[in-house]
Amino acid sequence: MGGIRIAVVGASGRMGRMIIESTLKDGQARLVSAIDQPGLPAIGKDAGELVGMPCGVPVTIDVEAGIAQADCLIDFTRPEGTLEHLALCRRHKVAIVIGTTGFDEAGKQSIADAAREIPLVFAPNMSVGVNVVFRLLDTASRILAEGYDIEIVEAHHKHKIDAPSGTALRIGEVVAKALGRDLKKCAVYGREGLTGERDPSTIGFATVRGGDIVGDHTVMYCGTGERVEISHKAGSRMPYALGSLRAARFLADKSSGLFDMQDVLGLR
Repeated sequence: MGGIRIAVVGASGRMGRMIIESTLKDGQARLVSAIDQPGLPAIGKDAGELVGMPCGVPVTIDVEAGIAQADCLIDFTRPEGTLEHLALCRRHKVAIVIGTTGFDEAGKQSIADAAREIPLVFAPNMSVGVNVVFRLLDTASRILAEGYDIEIVEAHHKHKIDAPSGTALRIGEVVAKALGRDLKKCAVYGREGLTGERDPSTIGFATVRGGDIVGDHTVMYCGTGERVEISHKAGSRMPYALGSLRAARFLADKSSGLFDMQDVLGLR
């Protein structure tokens, strides 16, 4: 069988299952390993059975062996786990697609360091639609730079552990850059009590957590007598899985380098 050899970590999780399904349906990729934590019910079972598509690849706890037989690892887990997997990818010269969010500065530096030896795509959101929104926001922010207050509203399911979302923060970075501002200096992440009149140079963030919301993001440009909104709403995790496979294919002919979805989609 041909195609890029894919390893999936967190195989029995919500994103893991979506990635497995997408890989099994993809004509240019094949699943070679599915990895998860010890003690989970899926361990030892056919990974394809998790999505109703038996494939003969068992879910394993052997992370290193699973990574070693792949061309590319797709990782949507948690920062501490992803960094451990990244080290193994570096050891075995395996590409990695990182959809995990919530890294601190040290974690981001570890990713950048690894990219000198292996190719990787690191993006807060793998959805093609979201990355088109990033481009639209750059244009809108330049045009609406004066006379408009900018607020970013995001909503996710109750199990999400970081806030604001990585996508919301990336949106803030895109908007701030277009405006010539430093997000670290102009972001407002919460309002309570007598906050005073809004500072027009700020970029506000609002976070909603509840139920099974996959991911909604809206940027509001609030002017006098009008409001412009640019939104993306995900109805399932499938766009993230499809985007991650597109990223894996992008890395197939790369020997090293740090890329994001803007590179994958040719939007630079």
